[in-house]
Amino acid sequence: MKFLRAALASIFLLSALTPGRAADDLSGAHDFDFEFGDWTVHHRVKRPSGEWFEMDGTSNTRPILAGLGNIEDNLFHRPGGDSRGVAMRAYDPATGKWAIWWVDSRAPHSPLDPPVVGKFTHGVGTFYSDGPINGKPARTRFTWSQITRNSARWEQAFSFDEGKTWDTNWIMEFRRSN
Repeated sequence: MKFLRAALASIFLLSALTPGRAADDLSGAHDFDFEFGDWTVHHRVKRPSGEWFEMDGTSNTRPILAGLGNIEDNLFHRPGGDSRGVAMRAYDPATGKWAIWWVDSRAPHSPLDPPVVGKFTHGVGTFYSDGPINGKPARTRFTWSQITRNSARWEQAFSFDEGKTWDTNWIMEFRRSN
């Protein structure tokens, strides 16, 4: 929890240090507002063997940082027992991009991975990061799509060839529950 507080403090500090930038572009600051509230979520996750397993869960998202960030709190009903995860997001008005970090309750004191960074274009959000996966250089991509008032789709994919090919390994189907 200490590293989570430190990460949130860093996000807040970065936002507070640059309050009066004339070039601020807030056009993407509300891109994740669709997700505020409570959701039921169906997950499809690819195991290392290539087989897919499915599980259900819930999610709640709320704004932070005066609307320039948000927290997505997830409950996963995994085959081996429930777990939780948190997505932390922060919007940078100077670049018009979002950064997303992930904290997993199964390893809560692990260092934060590099954030995936990106934006929404034509209703689709695409976010990338570079960093090792299981010791191999990799690129990670998050994609938000099929967004409506009551549903959304999120996908995670990895590339081990600098983005030439992608292997989708997690799909989340969101359905509004409130």
